[in-house]
Amino acid sequence: MAALVTLGTAGRPTFDRSQLLAKQDELLSILGGLGRVFVAYSGGTDSAYLAWAAHQALGGNALAVTADSASIPESHKRDAIEYAKVCGFRHEMIPTFEFENPDYVKNDKDRCFHCKDELFTRLEALAAERGNPMIVYGVNKDDLGDYRPGQSAAKIHQVKAPLVEAGLTKPEIRELCRLAGLPFWDRPAAACLSSRIPYGTPVTVETIKTVEAGEEAVKQLGFRQFRVRYHGELVRIEIGRAELEKALTLEMAGKLTAIFKPLGFHYVTLDLEGYRQGSMNEAIGAR
Repeated sequence: MAALVTLGTAGRPTFDRSQLLAKQDELLSILGGLGRVFVAYSGGTDSAYLAWAAHQALGGNALAVTADSASIPESHKRDAIEYAKVCGFRHEMIPTFEFENPDYVKNDKDRCFHCKDELFTRLEALAAERGNPMIVYGVNKDDLGDYRPGQSAAKIHQVKAPLVEAGLTKPEIRELCRLAGLPFWDRPAAACLSSRIPYGTPVTVETIKTVEAGEEAVKQLGFRQFRVRYHGELVRIEIGRAELEKALTLEMAGKLTAIFKPLGFHYVTLDLEGYRQGSMNEAIGAR
């Protein structure tokens, strides 16, 4: 079932509420039929909504599990913990060890496969200890059109994608979160820190922690949607187009330089195309 989407007077999407809630009912039915689940939960909007929905459908038979990985910003881990408390669903964190895998560290175009393979392997081990609940993750219908090798890992490990089964898109998930009063409904899109490193450049804990420090400082300047992209001695900062004008001043140029020069970058640049999700994937198509 496809929810009817139109644009409102402010340019925001509006939805056929009855169709949208019917999709949510379908999601709850899918989750309820699984009996017991582990939700791969990063704290982003999609996985948080799935964790909330699993709790609605299954109560204590649903557990949200977050990877305690260096590739996840510490602020995102804190948010994941806070959302679980606010929404009342069960939550645990487990360590993952993708940085011990040379195939992950070399950072080719299949890096995300190795990350998700590690996560799902650890979740399977935990599930085996606890009666083998079904593992689910928060990929949505819109994600199917992007380059996401992690989906291949999900297929290998037979991880289910209930949001896809229910036909839910990203805007629909955000709207359902808003209707339910969930605090993460308008959270900016998030991705692991390793996604800031160009393919072919090895991913190290030191490098991604440098990126994390830069992003936390940019956040303190008041920006909401942005990415810090690492290119060796050069940093490329992507700012959401709605906020780009704020970044295009000499004063802000000075503040950004003051942040990134001490982090070891020789050149501090602002991407004039602004923020775009998955921009590192553009290089794949250019090859």
